[in-house]
Amino acid sequence: MKIYLSIVFLLLFNTIASAQENRLCQGHFWTEDEANAIMKKFASEWDDLESWEKRRNQIKQGIINGMELNKMPRIIGKFNTIIHSKRTMDGYTVENIAIESFPGFYITGNLYKPIGDEKKYAAVLSPHGHLADKRFTHYVQKRAAVLARMGAVVFAYDMIGYGENDQTKHKMPIALLLQTYNSRRVLDYLISRPDVDSNRIGMTGGSGGGTQTFMLTALDDRISVAIPAVQISAHFFGGCVCESGMPVHQSANHQTNNVEIAALCAPRPMLMISDSGDWTRNTPRIEFPYVQRVYAQYNAENRVENVHLPLERHDYAYSKRAAAYNFFKHHLKLPYNTPYNNGFDESYVTILSSDELKVFNDKHKRPTNALIGEQAIMEYLKIGL
Repeated sequence: MKIYLSIVFLLLFNTIASAQENRLCQGHFWTEDEANAIMKKFASEWDDLESWEKRRNQIKQGIINGMELNKMPRIIGKFNTIIHSKRTMDGYTVENIAIESFPGFYITGNLYKPIGDEKKYAAVLSPHGHLADKRFTHYVQKRAAVLARMGAVVFAYDMIGYGENDQTKHKMPIALLLQTYNSRRVLDYLISRPDVDSNRIGMTGGSGGGTQTFMLTALDDRISVAIPAVQISAHFFGGCVCESGMPVHQSANHQTNNVEIAALCAPRPMLMISDSGDWTRNTPRIEFPYVQRVYAQYNAENRVENVHLPLERHDYAYSKRAAAYNFFKHHLKLPYNTPYNNGFDESYVTILSSDELKVFNDKHKRPTNALIGEQAIMEYLKIGL
């Protein structure tokens, strides 16, 4: 019996040691009560702008180190853009687009542009959450089309492993790294366009798209306005490897959560969209007050808002999109009249089929240099976990 207990203890110790070593904070890592107490502890660790900036830098470096972002290729330009099938709609156009993230790895999506006479427009990155073909859904199309008609160039793009971004499975070990890098390359591409004003760049997505939004915003000051929807939570760290599969929340020197990561947006404008049907249910009482306190250090309380919808659930439905339209119109200075008739009008949006929106088809083949499979991608990047 003693030998058995010794073996059990050894296995338990090794399990704990391994968990401490990999430092992953995943899913419902804390209870809501634990998170409430921990947020108070976080708040006690800084009391002015200088001490917050010190913590901010530590959190940002923790993300960079945890996802091994510095191991990714440093590429300027070289998008090798594939763009075709332009369609003219009511106040906007839609094109099918792919850009090369790094040699052999392609970001697939659609580019929505305003029809107007402005020399330069704002731009919006539009990542999505977890669903195999979510880029093709009516609600993602509506969000992109409405923002384009309002005066923004919108790039709606696939998560890795979803839609046409099928060169690897979604749940690969470095999914968080690849998605963050892809988003940065989309940002690079949009800023490189002559019709885009690099000082007016927004980003929004729901759920896993919300994670992509606050992660890139934390890392890249070129994002001017952020709207992470239904994802910022003190106790929930994201349930997928693409959100919490790399140790970005904890190191030997720090512990943080997605609330603080989102707060790295300050003093840039941010809208936190939440509801009572998911892990954002406590936002008005727990998460938003903490973020407000961060913004107060910059005298920028007016730049952060929370729209909480207590009767709604986990989605990026009409009421949430309407809040985003208002916020982007104000902070990105979108120039065109917003169709409004007792609520935002989205009826003019033409919903296209997935076949119509796909970049790669019989006429437009995927480039022959495409890296296929997790092993090929990991070997090219020379990243081993």
